[in-house]
Amino acid sequence: MKPKPGYELVSAVMATADAFLRENQRLFRPHGLTGAQYNLLNVVAESKEGLSQRALGDRLVVDRSNITGLIDRMETAGWVRRRNHPVDRRSYLVELTPAGRKLWREMTPRYLAVVSQVTDRLSGKRMREMVGILQQLEAAAGAWKLPADSTQS
Repeated sequence: MKPKPGYELVSAVMATADAFLRENQRLFRPHGLTGAQYNLLNVVAESKEGLSQRALGDRLVVDRSNITGLIDRMETAGWVRRRNHPVDRRSYLVELTPAGRKLWREMTPRYLAVVSQVTDRLSGKRMREMVGILQQLEAAAGAWKLPADSTQS
């Protein structure tokens, strides 16, 4: 039986994601970083006043249950720090330390260079179309319902 196009598409997306994760490890590991840690550095670097843990969880490609541990490890490494939120006493803001900003500045050109290697044969229009399709798939995946005969663990 020939696989349906939807199955082939999802399989290709998953294989591509695995390849990107594997190559991210190859890029970041020699610098003591993970892909998730670089993503956090990148997101926080864009914020002048820091971001709450909730905002980081919303913006990162990291399961929210893992964000506290991720921040803890990065704080221990000296790349980020937490400070009290000026308005909400129940939360704090995460910001880069000077060492974290230095690491982010060193890694970003390297990361952008490999991104260019992967995407340089695609036009800007094609990439924007693909981003739109991937966003549609992400939204649909977030809303899927398990078939009635599936067992839930």
